[in-house]
Amino acid sequence: MDTIASLFSFITTPVSWVIVQFHSVYGKIFGPDTGWAWGLSIVSLVILIRICLIPLFVKQIKATRAMQTLQPEMKKIQERYKNDKQRQSEEMMKLYKESGTNPLSSCLPILAQSPFFFALYHVLNGIATGSTIGVINDSLLASARKAHIFGAPLAAKFTDGSSKVEALGASLADVRVVTAIMIVLMSASQFYTQRQLMTKNVDTTVKTPFMQQQKMLMYVFPVMFAVFGINFPVGVLVYWLTTNVWTMGQQMYVIRNNPTPGSKAQAAYLERLTKHVTHHGKTRKRSERTIIKAIVAKGRDRNEFERKFINALTKAGLAAQADGTVAKGEAQAVAQTEDGVTATAAAKRQQPKRQTKAQRQSGATKGEPTTASAEKADSSEPTTSLEKSDEPQDAKPTAAQQPPKAGSNGRSRAQSGQRKGGPQRPKSPSKK
Repeated sequence: MDTIASLFSFITTPVSWVIVQFHSVYGKIFGPDTGWAWGLSIVSLVILIRICLIPLFVKQIKATRAMQTLQPEMKKIQERYKNDKQRQSEEMMKLYKESGTNPLSSCLPILAQSPFFFALYHVLNGIATGSTIGVINDSLLASARKAHIFGAPLAAKFTDGSSKVEALGASLADVRVVTAIMIVLMSASQFYTQRQLMTKNVDTTVKTPFMQQQKMLMYVFPVMFAVFGINFPVGVLVYWLTTNVWTMGQQMYVIRNNPTPGSKAQAAYLERLTKHVTHHGKTRKRSERTIIKAIVAKGRDRNEFERKFINALTKAGLAAQADGTVAKGEAQAVAQTEDGVTATAAAKRQQPKRQTKAQRQSGATKGEPTTASAEKADSSEPTTSLEKSDEPQDAKPTAAQQPPKAGSNGRSRAQSGQRKGGPQRPKSPSKK
């Protein structure tokens, strides 16, 4: 382990300098020789490193999602060229190149963090052996050796003997208890981080070998942390526990606000987004507009949760736009007719259907007033002769009850024999 850590000695001086700077600040508050001053210096170092690694974390998320999307295509390539490993590798590389993904991108945060981890291990190991390293001089070395975190020295390990622990001014029981608790918390936080990724942020509609690999890592990583943790100094355990807690919180934030399409987290997010948008009638965050824009762009390729979201907006009278905003849809326009905004259109829709000639003649024969006669009966204007409302039913000619013969122009001749403002003349028999 010392050989591996020495390979990263080029970064030991910057790491030790950062720790000393934080120690000078916390030392004024808690005292320079306390475990709080040195422990919080290590925690602050972790936070500073993780803030710098946020861009790599974003790339990791994109790479992981891209790999999940490519899993069906990768499975097809494996089945097609299962007997030709070289061709299989070539097709895989071609697929990665066309999609712009890199399998190593998901490991970028861990790879970028490893130099700082080994440099910190090298610094704490120097404190345990009593040797100065980086910018840590003799006075700082003596102060660090006096620092205890819950009774355990900063440089003590779980595997240390009683003589070495006593030389650091502590008891073996305190060191074993503190280191065991930290190892358990470190493994549990790693397990929970991987578990929430598998149970909430994985596309459940696609079953691929990638999911099985992630499920296996969910159990392998905690065991690895427990095995290697017994050889880590207390200061390194503080570092690793802090970075695990940071990763867990960071991932919870991403899962809640930017979930993987098709996952349970997306279903929960779209349900919250539906309530928010329907209540306010608009989107207020840029992240919301980005997700709605992606859903609209998918078109027919939307998954079940995305279709439910679009349907919920439609029922609420809203429509998702291509730019990620929402606008009032057709259902909202119909609802506005009650307020008179589209009263003209509503009036047109309320007009009765126009009756045919046979329906009008049938209604006149049976004594039922037509729509036009009913409207004029309610008005104060005199009824014209066209309506025949002044004549009794028995005075009407029986010929009106008979349907007109084919080819005859009975309506035009009947209208031409009418007089305005007077009684009708009897119809003359038609000439054959």
